[in-house]
Amino acid sequence: MGKALYRTYRSRSLDEVVGQPHITELLAQALKQGRIAHAYLFTGPKGVGKTSIARILAHEINQLPYSDESTHLDIIEIDAASNNGVDDIRDLREKVQLAPVSAAKKVYIIDEVHMLSKPAFNALLKTLEEPPEHVVFILATTDLDKVPETILSRTQRYNFKRASAPDLVKNLERIASKEKISADPRALDLIAAHADGSFRDSVSMLDQLASLADPRTGITVELVERSFGLAADAKITSLLEATVEGETAAIVRMLKEFENNGTPARTVVTQLVAKIHNSVAESPSLLPLLDQLLTISASSSPELKLLTVLCMFNPGSDSSASKTPAAPAPLPTEPVKPKKPEVKEEKPKKPEVAQPKPNKPNASAQLEWSKLLSYVTTHHVALGSVLKKCDAVFDNGTLTIYCKNTFYKKKLDDVKYRALINSSLEAIGAADVVIETSAASAPIQNSQAAKVAAIMGGGEEVSVQDA
Repeated sequence: MGKALYRTYRSRSLDEVVGQPHITELLAQALKQGRIAHAYLFTGPKGVGKTSIARILAHEINQLPYSDESTHLDIIEIDAASNNGVDDIRDLREKVQLAPVSAAKKVYIIDEVHMLSKPAFNALLKTLEEPPEHVVFILATTDLDKVPETILSRTQRYNFKRASAPDLVKNLERIASKEKISADPRALDLIAAHADGSFRDSVSMLDQLASLADPRTGITVELVERSFGLAADAKITSLLEATVEGETAAIVRMLKEFENNGTPARTVVTQLVAKIHNSVAESPSLLPLLDQLLTISASSSPELKLLTVLCMFNPGSDSSASKTPAAPAPLPTEPVKPKKPEVKEEKPKKPEVAQPKPNKPNASAQLEWSKLLSYVTTHHVALGSVLKKCDAVFDNGTLTIYCKNTFYKKKLDDVKYRALINSSLEAIGAADVVIETSAASAPIQNSQAAKVAAIMGGGEEVSVQDA
């Protein structure tokens, strides 16, 4: 029976440890200077190297060679999950008084130390306060909050961080290369994304997938998705698009499809959160949705909660609500009039605004935009839901659609939607119109409002009737 990959590739020295340089460098420097503490506390998430570094440190302190199979009478490992009683710690207190058999120090590694009972912690406290010169304690825990302050204050604490995706992928590539495992780079990215920051979990996933993979294709994205019950990335994208467009029927259908394929709601939520998180800079309007998705894991009915959150999301109302306070509607009326010198300066500019006679085409363009919206809403519902959230300006034969964010601009630039827009324009008798899209908001037409908006740092023209 072969050894698990995470054991085969466990670090054997501080130099081999990946992803924790802030700890390994400090420990290496302390060892070089001969400054050995009597008690260390390693804390952090699972699978990031706490136990491995504890074993390495124990051997380095005694200048002993370390391998996974090596055992030494003066390096004692205790699992606090199964040895958590006061009698276990009393027995330990008696044994620490005995001198090392052959090493310079007797090192006790207590894993999952937070599992000790309160009486056991009290029994350990006295030994930590006044340990024999020949003893070193290395405590490790994934739950620092359960370790009493009296214990914390008597140790040197090292906080391990969750492994980053690049570090996980780099480690997986190294192991796959040595084991001659063929793997699609995108599959390794997907493994890293779902390893929850754990080196051990990511390597265990690689090990499992390597045994399932077809030798001809290796580890593929499809194999990762199928093996771990993940929804296909394209389907998650479609679900997000249906949510933004308010297509309730499509949302219900896709969630039912995920359920039938064995993808639980919490997994769908995790994938949606990751996708929105990666694109939030381009689509800040999705932040309210992200906030709602983060509450689902605590729900007793995650399936129903997910359905509710997706169907009730309305980016149009959220964005308009956030932009309403910035509307300069009340400001241009009274406050601007008393400033007579400013009014005189505006007079030369008025001919420039009124001079090009596109004002008349603009008026008719508003009617054409209404016609286009009416036709599209009737014949192409999904496209209509996007266009309703946009503004448009017609000038010299070009219709510029202001999408207000990158997400909608990408939708309208899609070949499928662009073809629908062109066919709709043709249907209403405007086939020669050139279409352009912009991720920005429409420019403010009123000159006074534009000045106020510029002073206030930007803004958007709001129709009183629409409000």
